[in-house]
Amino acid sequence: EVQLVESGGGLVQAGGSLRLSCAASIGSFDDYGMGWFRQAPGKEREWVSTIIISDARAYYADSVKGRFAISSDSAKRTVYLQMNSLKPEDTAVYYCAASPWIVSSGAYYQETEYEYWGQGTQVTVSS
Repeated sequence: EVQLVESGGGLVQAGGSLRLSCAASIGSFDDYGMGWFRQAPGKEREWVSTIIISDARAYYADSVKGRFAISSDSAKRTVYLQMNSLKPEDTAVYYCAASPWIVSSGAYYQETEYEYWGQGTQVTVSS
C-alpha cells in the first residue's frame, strides 16, 4: 500500500520560510513524479510544483516561481518543498501527490494525473 505523509506545515509570518516534507512508501520511487498541490479555504485545489525523481526536472506554478524550491532524496524516499518569502496568499492546506504517469505524459500540473495523495499539512502565513 502506497502512503504519502506530509509534515512541516505551521504558522509563519509573511516573508518567512517553511520546508515541507513528504515521505513516500513507494517501492519504485525513482519511477515517479512527485507533486505538491494546495487548497485555500473556499478555493479549488491548485498545482504548486512537481519534480521528476529520475532526472530532477522541476516545474513550478507562476505564483511560486522564484520563491519555492522542490527537491527529493531517493535514499529517504522523501520530497521537499522549500518555501521562502511566504505571503498571506500562500495560506492553504498543502498536499503531496505521486504519479507514475506524468514522467511520460508531461501533464505534471494536472491533478487527475496523480494516483496517490497525502493527507495534507496546513500552512498559515500571517500578515
